[in-house]
Formats: sequence, structure tokens, C-alpha cells
Amino acid sequence: MKVEIVGRNYNVTEHLKDVMEAKLGKLDKYFSDKEAQVKVTLKKEALSSTTEVMLSYAGKFVRATATSDNFYENIDVILPKIEGQIRKHRTKFDQSSKNTAYKEVAMYSKEDVKDKSIVREKKFTLKPMTVNEAIEEMELLGHSFYVFLEAKSNSVQILYLRNDGDLGLIEPSV
Repeated sequence: MKVEIVGRNYNVTEHLKDVMEAKLGKLDKYFSDKEAQVKVTLKKEALSSTTEVMLSYAGKFVRATATSDNFYENIDVILPKIEGQIRKHRTKFDQSSKNTAYKEVAMYSKEDVKDKSIVREKKFTLKPMTVNEAIEEMELLGHSFYVFLEAKSNSVQILYLRNDGDLGLIEPSV
């Protein structure tokens, strides 16, 4: 697990870093390899000390904060909170994956899928226009989608008709 400790209005001592890393290292039992990253922010404001721990793993984020008069007490308060959140996420993930695994029969087999081929090609020039103008053009053509060049951003966008009758807009980014 990768641990990053940052101090705001406070110089973090080596002893405090060692204590934080040792206590956060106990969370390694929940993770395989080095997939988890922890960012600890220590803020000193007047007489109070605030510790914030942000843990990220498998696309999920867990965050806990504590405020007291010293950072050593804060980490002892935060660890049970973080551990509880990790267990909750793991339990939800495990239950959902077990509940949905292999319940549905495969809709298609390899024999059912045929090679698709392009039967028609169409080329057209993109004209700069606003979204409202694109909506009008799409309705005039009677299509379920419309590709256009957005005038303000000068980017290609796709306007489409959703199943519920509303419109959707896709703005690709690079």
C-alpha cells in the first residue's frame, strides 16, 4: 500500500510519519499487492489538529476525518472508521457479484453471431451549428441521431433520441 503524508501549516516529524505508516499498514490485510493508495493530510489550526485520510482502491474511495488536540489521537479514531467502510464496500461488492454471477443463460452463442459487413457508406460535410439548430435538423430529417460540428467549441458532437423520448448529447473528449 502506498502512503503519502502531507502537512498543512505543520511540519510532519519522522516519528509521526513512522507511526502513521505503521498503523495504516495494518489495513494491508484487505488489499492484494499494492493496489491501495492512502493520502493523509495533517492540518494544524490554532489549538486543533485535523487529520484526513483518503484511501483509494479498485475505483472506490474511502475518507475519514478526525479533529482533536494531537495527531496521534486522530489516527486512532480514524482507523476504525476506515476499516468499517472498507468492510462495507467489500461486503456489498462480494454480495452483488455472488448474486449476479451466472444466473442468466447466455443470450448468444458463437454460432448465432454472423460476420457483419458494411452495406452502405455515407459521407457528408460538417457545418458549424448550435445544439438547437442540430435538434431542428434532426427532427426535419426524421433520424434518431445527428452528427454535427458545435459552433462554440468547434468539436464534433452527437445528438441522439433516447428511448424515453428525450434527447441526449455526446461530447467526445480526447
